[in-house]
Amino acid sequence: MNEPLDVLIAGAGPAGTTLAIDLLRRGLAVRIVDKAPHSFEGSRAKGIQPRTLEVFDDLGVLGDVLAGSSDYPRLGIHLGPVTVPWRMLRNRDRTADVPYPNTRLIPQYRTDSVLHDRLEQLGGKVEYGRELAGFTQDAVTVTATVLGDDGPDRITARYLVGADGGASAVRKHLGLGFLGETHDQDRMLIADAVTTGLSADRWHVWPGVKGRFAGACPLPHTDLFQWMIRLSPDEEPPDGEEAITRRIRAHTGNRRIAVRDLRWRSVFRPNIRLAEAYRRGRVFLAGDAAHVHTPAGAQGLNTGIQDAYNLGWKLGQVLAGADARLLDSYEAERLPIAAGVLGLSTKKYEGLAKLDPSSLRRGKDEQQLSLTYHGGPLAPSGSDRTKTLRVGDRAPDADLPGSRLFDTYRGPHFTLVACGPKAAAASDELGWPDAGAPLRRVVVEPRPGFRRGYGIEGDTLLLVRPDGYLGHIATHDFLASTRAAVRTMTPEVTR
Repeated sequence: MNEPLDVLIAGAGPAGTTLAIDLLRRGLAVRIVDKAPHSFEGSRAKGIQPRTLEVFDDLGVLGDVLAGSSDYPRLGIHLGPVTVPWRMLRNRDRTADVPYPNTRLIPQYRTDSVLHDRLEQLGGKVEYGRELAGFTQDAVTVTATVLGDDGPDRITARYLVGADGGASAVRKHLGLGFLGETHDQDRMLIADAVTTGLSADRWHVWPGVKGRFAGACPLPHTDLFQWMIRLSPDEEPPDGEEAITRRIRAHTGNRRIAVRDLRWRSVFRPNIRLAEAYRRGRVFLAGDAAHVHTPAGAQGLNTGIQDAYNLGWKLGQVLAGADARLLDSYEAERLPIAAGVLGLSTKKYEGLAKLDPSSLRRGKDEQQLSLTYHGGPLAPSGSDRTKTLRVGDRAPDADLPGSRLFDTYRGPHFTLVACGPKAAAASDELGWPDAGAPLRRVVVEPRPGFRRGYGIEGDTLLLVRPDGYLGHIATHDFLASTRAAVRTMTPEVTR
């Protein structure tokens, strides 16, 4: 019998591909299959939040994402003959703790392409045209049946992750409920097309009665606009360039507008749903398979990517010998985050129907920098804290002489940051297992910028998880308390 894979991933969208990249750079054996015949061709989810940009920095794709994206354009809200300028979000300057402060606009097909290129650099490849038909699992493996042009293929892996979208076959096979609602009468046509009669320096919005609206967002580094047209309950969605042009002109009153070279078209129904669980045995859900959102606020894709980023290092650690209970923390940490994000995106979407201007604004809530796992199984409430940070919070960036802290964090390792002589001595003495993610140790001089950004008032030892969150803070009892935290996330230290 062939040795089983470490992880089989179903679904090669942003969440599934992010997970595959993270696992491959940990040296794991991974396959990623997708039932589609080729990569996604539409612009659908087009906003990349600052926290996701930090994830992309760590995974080695940030440069390509920045090159293929732009800052968000200003809005032009058309009210009859008047166009009102509106700023959806205020661009911010880089700070020491937030190096990528602004949401970036990039069509999803380009995000997918960048991630797939990185996957191939690491030796992986998406297997298109291969559909997961079913699976069984026992105490040590999952055996999946995958259908392709060459017939059924049985793949055995230690773990299976379903990142196969809102209609997830993995979730359905597990029998997990997908709690929430679908608004079947509330439909939106989304289409990518070359558009004449519009300036490309604005995201154009035409409000309408009863919550109907049309919007056209210019896609960076292309001559395309993404059109969003909210349909009436009994309206047949227009199909084809002429029909879509007529529908746009009827809503906007602007007969100069025309679309051509239609690249992609979809009819979207707002789904607001959350899986009742993210795991059954050796099978996990991530991304839209676990939660689906309205399009408002650019939250769904970003939340899915961070699901994968949370799960990847934990799978790697358990496969290397860490306590399998570490995998329980995936659902405990990520499900509450998704529930909160669902509430945010739903509120924004409902506001559009009421012509509430605040629904067009984007701010700190959407950027996902302040999301925390504090109080979860890896971040107990009684832990030490600094003046500004608790265990479970995002570890901020900080300027160091000639570098940044994020340069130190980048990679599939843990980082131990010592500030002060007592913390540095404990860092030197701390043992670390040979298996699993390695440890990088750094002693940081108590400079004002670092102390201020991390809220440090005295000797402090910080353990940063591979996903950039604080796994432990010690302001006293440095060695014993850090050893206890390490045991929950690593294989046993044997020396």
